[in-house]
Amino acid sequence: MIKVKLPDGSILEMESGSSALDVAKKISSGLAKEAVVAVVNGEPYDLTRPLPESGETVSVEIKKFDDREGRETFWHSTAHIMAHAVKDLFPDVKVAIGPAIDEGFYYDFDKEEPFTPDDLVKIEKRMAELVKENLPFVRKEISRKEAYTFFAGQGESYKLELLEAIPEDETVSLYTVGDFVDLCRGPHLPSSGLIKHFKLVSIAGAYWRGDERNKALQRIYGVSYPKKSMLEDYIERRKEAQKRDHRKLGKELDLFIIDNEVGPGLVLWTPNGAAIREVIEDFWRKEHRKNGYHLVFTPHLGRDTLWQTSGHLAFYQENMYAPMEIDEQRYFIKPMNCPFHIKIYQRKRYSYRELPLRWAELGTVYRYERSGVLGGLLRVRGFTQDDAHIICRADQVEAEILRVLKFSIYMLKSFGFEDFHIYLSTKPAEKFVGDEQMWELAQNSLKKAIEAEGIAYDIDEGGGAFYGPKIDIKVKDALRREWQLSTIQFDFNLPERFDMVYTAQDGTFHRPYMIHRALLGSLERFFATLIEHWAGNFPLWLAPVQVIVLPVSDKHNEYARKIYDELFERDFRVEIDDSDERIGYKIRAAENRKIPYMIIVGAKEEEANNISVRKHLKGDIGSMTMAEFIEKTSAEIKSKK
Repeated sequence: MIKVKLPDGSILEMESGSSALDVAKKISSGLAKEAVVAVVNGEPYDLTRPLPESGETVSVEIKKFDDREGRETFWHSTAHIMAHAVKDLFPDVKVAIGPAIDEGFYYDFDKEEPFTPDDLVKIEKRMAELVKENLPFVRKEISRKEAYTFFAGQGESYKLELLEAIPEDETVSLYTVGDFVDLCRGPHLPSSGLIKHFKLVSIAGAYWRGDERNKALQRIYGVSYPKKSMLEDYIERRKEAQKRDHRKLGKELDLFIIDNEVGPGLVLWTPNGAAIREVIEDFWRKEHRKNGYHLVFTPHLGRDTLWQTSGHLAFYQENMYAPMEIDEQRYFIKPMNCPFHIKIYQRKRYSYRELPLRWAELGTVYRYERSGVLGGLLRVRGFTQDDAHIICRADQVEAEILRVLKFSIYMLKSFGFEDFHIYLSTKPAEKFVGDEQMWELAQNSLKKAIEAEGIAYDIDEGGGAFYGPKIDIKVKDALRREWQLSTIQFDFNLPERFDMVYTAQDGTFHRPYMIHRALLGSLERFFATLIEHWAGNFPLWLAPVQVIVLPVSDKHNEYARKIYDELFERDFRVEIDDSDERIGYKIRAAENRKIPYMIIVGAKEEEANNISVRKHLKGDIGSMTMAEFIEKTSAEIKSKK
C-alpha cells in the first residue's frame, strides 16, 4: 500500500502501482476529469506514472489547467504534437527544443526552406488527426548512452548536442507519442485526445541556444486550451494586443523612435514620450524621498579594475561593450550600477547605528544584446534602471524586505496595475556564495513579506542566482498578460568581493546585507508596459498632452489663447489648435492623439465666459466654467485614476 498525503493534510491509502490519476479518481470524478498533471513530493509528475513506493508518505497535488503547472504541461504536450505533425509532413526537418512559454508554446525546427502560412494550415490539420487518434504519451527512462545511440540513428543532431551536456552515467527520459520520440523531462498529458482546441499563431526566426553564431532555426508559435471558449477568448485578446503593440502606438502617438544610424536598441525619446517619462521620474523621486531613500548619481563608465573586482569581466564580459583606452587605462561602459553604489559606501566607515542605508538612482546602463532578440522597448541595449540598494544589518532584513515590497506594490498600483503574482527563487543546490544562515534569513524574510501582503506566489526551488535569493513581481495588464517588472534581490557576492563592513556595537567588523531592488525595472520596459496596458489612452496625470483648446473659428482664437494661458500657468500640459481646419476635423485629430480633454470655444462660450468640454472616448460632457474644469481635472490628476 502507498500512503498519499493530500494538500489539506488528509491521508489516502492507495494500492501499490497506483498513479496520481487514480488518486484524483478516488477524490472525485470531477477532479479526475479536469486533472492535467500532478506534483508528487514537490516534483512535476505524469498523471499516469506510478507513484514512488519508498515506504514513506507520498505528497500528491492534482493540478488543473487553471494552475501554472497544468497550463505548462498542456502547452508542452501540444508542442510535442506539433513536432510530430511537422515530422510527418516534412521528414527531413530536424527538431530542436519546444517548451511552454507564458501563454502557449513554440518549437524550433531546422528546415532549409522557410515555413509558409499554408504550411501552418497543413500542420494544424495533421495535428487534429493526431489528437483524434488519442495517442498516449509514454515515458521511458534509459541511459544517456542508449539515448545518444537512438538519436544518432535518427539524425537528430540537436538532441545529440543536448545529450553531450549530460553526465555519461546519468539516466534520461524519453517521451513517445505516436511515432514521435523526444528527449524530455516531462511531464505530459495522459494522451493527445485531451488537446481539444489549438491554433498555430506565427512563424519567427531563432538561433540555436539563442546565439547568433549558431544555426538559424525556424520557430513556430502556438497555443492550446481545453475549452473552445478559452481559445476564442485568446484570439480576441491577441487581436486587441496587436492594436496595443507599443511599437505601433509609439509611432502613432510619436512617443519614441529607434534609429538605425544611432544604433539598434538605443532609444530616442521624443517630446511626447519625454513628457511622460518626466512625470514618471518626478513621481519616482518624490516617493523615494518619502520612503527614506537618498538619491545618488554615478558615471556611465568605470575603469577595468572596478569590473575585475566586481567579477563582471570574468563572468559577464560577453554582455558588456568593448573597452575604450584612455591614458593607457581600459574603461568599460557600465552594465550595472551596483559597484558604483558600493564605492560610495566605502568612502567612509559606517557604524551599526547608521544602518539601514537606502540609496536610489535612475541609472542608465548599457548591455550588449544580440540583434535577433531586440524588440521595441522590451529588449534594448541602453536603458535606465530605477535602481536602489539597501544596506542593512541582519536584524533589519525582515523589516526592510516588507517595507520595499509594500513600496513596490504601491508604485505599481499608482500606474494602474492591480493584479500581481510573485515568484520566489531560492538557493541553488550547488555553486552559491554566502553561508546557509544568510540564505535562510534572506529566504524567510522574502517569504514572510509576501505572505504578510497576501499576494499569490510560486516558489522556484533552487532557481535563485548563485549570489542570493530573489522575488520577481509580475503584473497582469488589461489583457491579463503577465509582465515582469519589479525585482527584489539579495546579493551576497558583491559585499564579499568589495569587503564591505560596518562597525558593530562591540567594535568588531561585520558584513552587511545588501538588497538590490528595481521597482519599475527599466523605464523603457515599464513604458512599453504602460502603453500596452492603457492602449495609449493614458490617464490624465500621465498623458503627454492633457488638454487641447479648440477654437471653432479664428474669430475665437483670442479667447482660446486666454484659456490656454490660464491652463499653462497652472502647469497643465496644454496645446491649442488654432489652425484653419473645421472643428470636426480638429476633434477627430485630438481623438486620434488620445488627448484626455478637449476644450471647445465658440461664440456661445465666449459670450457666457465658459467652455464646452469633451472627454476622450466619452464625447461631450457639457459646459462649465474654467474654475469648475480646473477643480475637476486637478482632482483627477491628484487621484491618478
